[in-house]
Amino acid sequence: MQTSSRPDLTDQVAIVTGAARGIGRACAVALAREGAHIVVTDVLPGDVTVARVRQLGRRALDLRTDVSRRDDVKSMVQRTIDEFGRIDILVNNAGTLGRTGIDDTTDEIWDRDLNTILRGTFYCIQVVLPHMRSRRAGKIVNISSVSAKIGGVVSRGADSQRGRSGPAYAAAKAGVLALTKWVAKDVGRDGIYVNAIAPGGIETDMTRGYNYGVENIPIPRIGEPEDVAQAVVFLASQASNYITGCVLDVNGGAA
Repeated sequence: MQTSSRPDLTDQVAIVTGAARGIGRACAVALAREGAHIVVTDVLPGDVTVARVRQLGRRALDLRTDVSRRDDVKSMVQRTIDEFGRIDILVNNAGTLGRTGIDDTTDEIWDRDLNTILRGTFYCIQVVLPHMRSRRAGKIVNISSVSAKIGGVVSRGADSQRGRSGPAYAAAKAGVLALTKWVAKDVGRDGIYVNAIAPGGIETDMTRGYNYGVENIPIPRIGEPEDVAQAVVFLASQASNYITGCVLDVNGGAA
């Protein structure tokens, strides 16, 4: 196990889930800037992200993957190994966001958010770990949310539509935090680091059109995907070699 040092991800291989747009795309590009080759996974086409990674001179693989399906995850991981021969970094970012209240949260909404966010994170970790263990090295960064800590971020959408993130989303993201800490304690001696990031309101397709009242927080602006991406680079790099089981808030001081 090495002490912390300056980030250098040259020729490392990173899987980023939900990387077709938003936070995932920003994470993929930021890791590529530091030298990593990127596996772009999403249920949406990842061609734009792949193009940006390749513009930086890195290799990129676009794999359509539904992380809530174990067979999809297994196939994605095997394709990564076949193409690159290793997995150094896993960023679990894929997610969905229901904004219903408890009375209006259907089984479908509950299952969608829990399956994509929590089950998907579990599947990806479980399938990737043997490859990291075999090399006794690896960095796993899970994207949670401040919703997991405070029970949903309050916002208001156009025409007074409900903006607060719903109970399924908050429960799933809270599960990611607990899973992060559990796995970190289990694999630390294998040279594998597992941490989470809890973003606040970030300007993405999921949040566009909602007012998060950012004028009332210590850093009075909406977050940008790059704010999260740079935190991911820190936790995925050698700069954080004495940090595991951590939850890093990226929310402008909102919580």
